[in-house]
Amino acid sequence: MRVGQVLRETKETKIEVVLELDGTGQHEVSTPLPFLTHMVEQLARHGLFDLTVRATGDVEIDGHHTTEDLGITLGQAFAKALGDRQGIRRYGWAVLPMDEARVACTLDLSGRPFFVWEVPMPKAKLGTFDTELAEVFFEGFARGAQCNLHVVKERGDNLHHIIEITFKAFAKALEAATRVDPRVMGVPSTKGTLTI
Repeated sequence: MRVGQVLRETKETKIEVVLELDGTGQHEVSTPLPFLTHMVEQLARHGLFDLTVRATGDVEIDGHHTTEDLGITLGQAFAKALGDRQGIRRYGWAVLPMDEARVACTLDLSGRPFFVWEVPMPKAKLGTFDTELAEVFFEGFARGAQCNLHVVKERGDNLHHIIEITFKAFAKALEAATRVDPRVMGVPSTKGTLTI
């Protein structure tokens, strides 16, 4: 079983993540930001990851710390579950639509963190969630998972649709990249390692 469990506790947040890569999409997600909870549920459901998340944080200030720390912790859980990354496909990509919105997500589980965000959106709120926090979440994930992650909005106007399809495209790309391919011998790199 490829499982990652991480507890991150600071003066600002407490985040606990338990992840099973080879799951069926079962999830139990609790955060103080309902929209963020809904998005992380999308990640589990559409990536077919079994996921438990318990997150608390200083949302009386704003949602930034909780969102960023959840992204980092979730990324670290994926890194732990992947171990030495032997046999994985390594690369994943998805371009998905949701009504008028379409987003492309590409990633490389390279062991080297890099993040590109080309998702222009006005600053606004979806419930209690600031739209600019979507970028914060994914940047935190790229650092935590030590992966190269690019997210590009191809079209879209509805902010809910744009962010939701971003999470769904990310889930599908991550599901593809983390799969074990029996044809892959060892680590899929000429360097012989995908870790720093």
